[in-house]
Order: sequence, then structure tokens, then C-alpha cells
Amino acid sequence: MFNRLLAFLFGLLALSSCAKPEPVHPALWLVEGPKGEQAWLFGTIHALPEKVDWRTPRVDAALGQADRLVLEVAAIEDDAGTARAFAALAQSPGQPPLATRVAPDLRDDLAEDLASGGIPPAQLDPYETWAAALMLQQALSRSDQSDAANGIDRAVARAWNGPIEEFEGAAAQLAIFDRLPEAAQRAMLNAVLREGETRTATLRELEQAWARGDMALIDRLTIEGFAGQPILLEALLVARNRAWTDRLETLLRSGARPFVAVGAAHLAGKDGLPAMLAARGWKVTRLQ
Repeated sequence: MFNRLLAFLFGLLALSSCAKPEPVHPALWLVEGPKGEQAWLFGTIHALPEKVDWRTPRVDAALGQADRLVLEVAAIEDDAGTARAFAALAQSPGQPPLATRVAPDLRDDLAEDLASGGIPPAQLDPYETWAAALMLQQALSRSDQSDAANGIDRAVARAWNGPIEEFEGAAAQLAIFDRLPEAAQRAMLNAVLREGETRTATLRELEQAWARGDMALIDRLTIEGFAGQPILLEALLVARNRAWTDRLETLLRSGARPFVAVGAAHLAGKDGLPAMLAARGWKVTRLQ
């Protein structure tokens, strides 16, 4: 489950299809303030096996009223820039072999997943644990046929003609992982490995929940994915949502009308952006 959560929470790492896109109805909210302030919150997914038709009438209407697009990473299609930011943080001297950094009962799973992802056994040894986990997650996503080129944040960016702002940027996102304590980094790597044979099925489940805007299921899966890992939950989800809520309030009070497109897990449950904004007195209405 953690593998799919990484795909929801971070749009950092980047195969395409000719099939007719299927229509989907991801979650969309309107945020309103007492002085006529308006913003829209749109739940995205960062990788999909196929292109989908996400341009519903409600989404198009919101895009038409917004004056700027806000993404997690503004230069979402600058894969070379993301790679440079990753390279600057991902390695440090003296790293022990990766196999010694996973739970003993997962070492066979590590060997199998490295082979499945086409990664030579020792290739990830020089990398910090968080970086190795992300690289393994990306390789396994390719084997699951999930493609960042079909990600909805990228699709929204391509459809938008106005200014684009960001909550974090690639370097800042990667720095979140880099600041994690080693124990939390190892927990993240172990979680990626533990998905095992259920990985593809659970990833499809999360994609389907996103496509129909089933935020209750997304919230439940998110809670399950972080079960027993409060440090990861705080660092990768809750703290980021608080910071984004602060930024969004600043934009609203400045008179901006942002269309905010972020991973759908950031909009789910009591720690999601809609709930945080409502708790601060903003009117939040589910539109789709």
C-alpha cells in the first residue's frame, strides 16, 4: 500500500497509450471566503496506466474562473531538473549495503523486486535509504504499467495557459525525504517491499477510487498505508498539508483565485486541505 501512497503524495518521478480515454470524475471542491474569495481544490493522481478524460464540465468551469494554477511542483514536466535535484541529495558516502538496511525477512523480497525492476543487485547500495526506496518504487511502478506521462497533474499543466505557482518544487519535495530519520527511511523502504504480490491489485484499487472521487476510500487506504508510522504520516502528509493551507490562505486573502491540483490523498479526511480550510472558517463545498 505504501507504494501507491507514494504515487499519490509525490509527483516527482517520471512509457503511452493510444486507447480512447475513459471519462473519470475526480473530487473537486470550491473554497469561498467572506469577501468573495474563491479557490478550487482538484484531486490528482501522479501516474496512470492509460490516459483518461478528466475534463468534466465542472472542472472546465472552475478552470475558466481561476486566475492561476497551483501545483505541488510547477515545472512538473522538467524531468531533467528533477533528476538533478535528486542527484544532489540522493547519495552520501559510507552507506551500508542496501540488503542490510531492510528487515531480515524482506531480503529475499528486495532481491526479487530489484530483479523485477531491472536493477542490478548492488546498484542502489551507494544511495541513501529514502532515495533507494523511491528508485525502487519508480521501477516497480513501470512494471505495474503506471506511467507518469499519464499523470493528471501533468495533464492539468498542459491544459492551463496562465501563470503556474507551486507549493513546494522538486528540490523541496526531495528534501522532505532527505530530512527523515534513518529509522523512518528504512520503514519506508520496508513498506515498499511488503506490498509484494498485491502491489498491482492495490494500485488499481486506488486508481479506481480516484477516478470516481471516492474520498472515503482514499482516506481509509491512506490511514492503512501509514499505520504504525506516525513520523512518516506527519512528514509526508500532515505537515505538508498544514503548510499548503497556510499558503492557500495567503493567496485567497491577496485576491487570487487559484485552481489547486494536488495528489488526492492530500484532500482526504480530517487532515486533508478541505477539512483544514473548513476548520479555519472557510466555506468548503464539494462540487464533484
